[in-house]
Amino acid sequence: MIERIEVVAQHVELTDDLKKYIDKKIGRLDRFMNHHVKKSVHAEVKLKEESSKKNDKFTAEVILHLPNETMTAKDSTLNIFAAVDIVEAKLKNQLRKYKQKTSVHKADRKGVLAKFKRKADKDFWGSQN
Repeated sequence: MIERIEVVAQHVELTDDLKKYIDKKIGRLDRFMNHHVKKSVHAEVKLKEESSKKNDKFTAEVILHLPNETMTAKDSTLNIFAAVDIVEAKLKNQLRKYKQKTSVHKADRKGVLAKFKRKADKDFWGSQN
């Protein structure tokens, strides 16, 4: 669970239900992070209501501060809870890509993959001669 979640609301009433919902949805994003990232991540959630003559739109923006990177996702809908859901889905995809980019696979660390490649190359080139 992400421990530090700061919520800022402009023109939106921050109810207990909304606060709990944000903590639940954004707090669970740590499932998509490496262990060393989980310790130092914190999130900023900005909620805003934009009124117009036709309808009211709610904007949810989440900024995740990770080591060496900052991720941002933003969405506007007619329902504040739906905006939080969409932003969560966007951040999940970003975190999956970040984790793939920064993680080191066990096979790569032990050199097993390199040995397999050498053997495959030897078999391939040896069979053609």
